[in-house]
This record gives sequence, structure tokens and C-alpha cells, in this order.
Amino acid sequence: MWTPEVTQMILKGIGETLYMTLFSTALGYLFGLPMGVLLAVSDKDGLSPNAVLYKILDVTANMVRSIPFLILLILLIPFTRLLIGKSTGSTATIVPLVVAAIPFIARMVESSMKEVDAGVIEAAKSMGAGNLRIIGKVLLVEARTSLVNGMTIAIGTILGYSAMAGTVGGGGLGDIAVRYGYYRWKTDIMIVTVLLLIVLVQIFQSVGMVISSRLDKRK
Repeated sequence: MWTPEVTQMILKGIGETLYMTLFSTALGYLFGLPMGVLLAVSDKDGLSPNAVLYKILDVTANMVRSIPFLILLILLIPFTRLLIGKSTGSTATIVPLVVAAIPFIARMVESSMKEVDAGVIEAAKSMGAGNLRIIGKVLLVEARTSLVNGMTIAIGTILGYSAMAGTVGGGGLGDIAVRYGYYRWKTDIMIVTVLLLIVLVQIFQSVGMVISSRLDKRK
């Protein structure tokens, strides 16, 4: 039953899973990082409080995060078809993955920036630093360890989402687990795909911990 074709399929699934996870994480941070910064800055205790802006971003993030990923995946099928030209496959799955990742990442970034000691911010202000300089040179720098930890969590979450997308032909290891492990009752393939997903999460977790430890200036 375990033929070279199956091995090739598994290897392809690993590649597709990594492609979806890493590319979606990169795009998620492209939009989620600025959103998180704006959430932290516009909060009532932020650098530049703005109740209207914060409320809009807050409600938007909560709305998207409250939708289960599988339902979001289905809801975005028309948009995915419009953008990519199809709604199945690894590339198409990146669209809902990014949409789901943006508010999640934004909240992680917001939380990390709010952990920065207020005394450090006040010191920067006393030296005449503007808000943009404080954000770039103080908040993001001081929160870097927490931001890396958050990124590690985000990658693991997005990897899990990519596996869920296999239920609707999303590609990757999740798709293999559903099509072969579940529908065709091939338990060995199911077990291998699950183990590979666990290994990938552990690798990302370990790499994130190493980077975080090196960036932590308290050590």
C-alpha cells in the first residue's frame, strides 16, 4: 500500500503545507502588524488615543475572529474565485488563511506592544521623540521578544487552519488526510499526516523559542 507514488504525494503535501503556512503568515503580518500597531496606539492608554479608530478596528477584529475558520473558508469562496480564479488548491487556500490570520496577528501585536514598560515610553517622549519614532525605535524594539513568541503561535495556528482547509480540497497534508486517510479508510496515511503536522509545529515552535531567547536582552 505504501508505494513510491504515496511517498511522492506526502512530500508534495509537506511542500504545499509549508507554502500555505509561511506565505499566509507573511501576508498576514504585512496587514496584521500595522493593524495591531494602530490598535495599541489608538487605545485610550495609547500614544495617540482615538476612540473611533480603535472601535472600528476592535469590532472588525472581533467579528472576523468570531467566525469559525471552516465557515469563513466557505463564505470567502466567491471572493477567492474572483481573486485567484479558483477556490480549491493550496494557492486559493491562502486567501481565507490570510483573512483569518490578520485579526489574530493584530491582537497578538497589540498585546505585545501593551506589555512595553510605560517608563520607557515616557523617557522617549521626554527626549523629544515623536510618535512614529517611539513606535519604530521603542515599542517594536522593546516588544521584539514577545512579537517573536506571538509569531510562533501564529504560525502554529495558521498551520492548523491549513490542515482544516483539506476538508474542502485546500491542498497540503490536511487534504491528504481527508481524501485518503478518511474517505478511503487508509489509517496509515492518516497517522503519517497527523505525525508530520505535529513535527512541523514542533519545528516552528523550537525555532521560535531559540530566536526569542536570543532576542531577550534580560538574559
